[in-house]
Amino acid sequence: MVTALAAGRARSDIDVLSRAGLPLAEFMAESATALLAVVPFIAGCFSSTDPATSMISSTHKLGDLYGKNEADVDWARIEYGGEPDPTHYDAIASAGRVAVGIHASTGGQIERIERMADLVLPRFGYVDEARVVFADRAGVWATMSILRGSDDAVFDAQELEFLSSVAPALTRGIRTGLLSQLARREAVRPSGPAVIIVDASDRVVQASPGAQERLAQLSAPGADPLTYIQAVVSGARRFAAGDLPRMPRTRTRTADGVWLVLHAAPLGGLGDRAGDVVVTIEEARPQEVIDIVAAAFALTTREREVVGAVLRGADTKEIAASMHVSPYTVQDHLKSIFDKAGVTSRRELVSRVYFDQYIPRAGSDLGADGWYAGA
Repeated sequence: MVTALAAGRARSDIDVLSRAGLPLAEFMAESATALLAVVPFIAGCFSSTDPATSMISSTHKLGDLYGKNEADVDWARIEYGGEPDPTHYDAIASAGRVAVGIHASTGGQIERIERMADLVLPRFGYVDEARVVFADRAGVWATMSILRGSDDAVFDAQELEFLSSVAPALTRGIRTGLLSQLARREAVRPSGPAVIIVDASDRVVQASPGAQERLAQLSAPGADPLTYIQAVVSGARRFAAGDLPRMPRTRTRTADGVWLVLHAAPLGGLGDRAGDVVVTIEEARPQEVIDIVAAAFALTTREREVVGAVLRGADTKEIAASMHVSPYTVQDHLKSIFDKAGVTSRRELVSRVYFDQYIPRAGSDLGADGWYAGA
């Protein structure tokens, strides 16, 4: 039972955490502790996602699941390529819902859910799951699964309502945490292209040396790095079958702060759902990093245009002319952008949006190559 006192304390704690600028993994761990005081669980998993595609990009496991990675790839196969299921994260988001309980959603017939029947029940013995989607207008930033065993009560409506009520603050903290880790110059570059080929049985049959090095970069205590590969592979199979409108991809950030992009495409072309799939892993281009940073700051479309112009070194008059607005309007946009990004000048904005996230890996310094001249 959710008590008003415990719920109020947890909401306050989560709100404070969401504004503290904690790195993503630390924010997830601290938030999980606050949630646990109100909605008990024995195991769980926070996963960040690419807001543009809702594909998994990182994982932080909780409780009894911590360090148990042997079922990760099977989970990704079911989540991103399994039978249609209203409790898949993309289905929850599409329906405009935030938190669902599997026992409540199935009337207690949890075996109707492929994930529960083939994975959760037989491998772990968990009998109920609450799933939460953390989204805003930019897309889904993260998901959470928390689980209970046979000796526990199922998740009730009050608990699901509490999870829904704290989702906006958790979304804010996740967006902030994604940007809190700075890129490091000493990160190792791969020796060559990163290419992986997965066969019809979802086995990795070929991988370049660069791919092995990228997988090592993606390795963390939280998950098997092949989880991310399987997610985009399953998405590619759905694209080939006409079930997805575009090729799957995900942007993820490694422990050393490097932004990577994972792409997958069916080698057999459209209609070949069971064929081989090629996966490529590469460093994100500047615009791909800028896009996700702008989304994390919750910038409007016009504010993103202003940021893009600032990054190109345009002054206020040039920005106003290109956008067909007055210089005063540009200044209003800049004030809003500064507030959202937590900066006070254009130079700080450039550093916050671009250099903190990307340039250290490119080996450049602010203004060193003349790319940015504005101050």
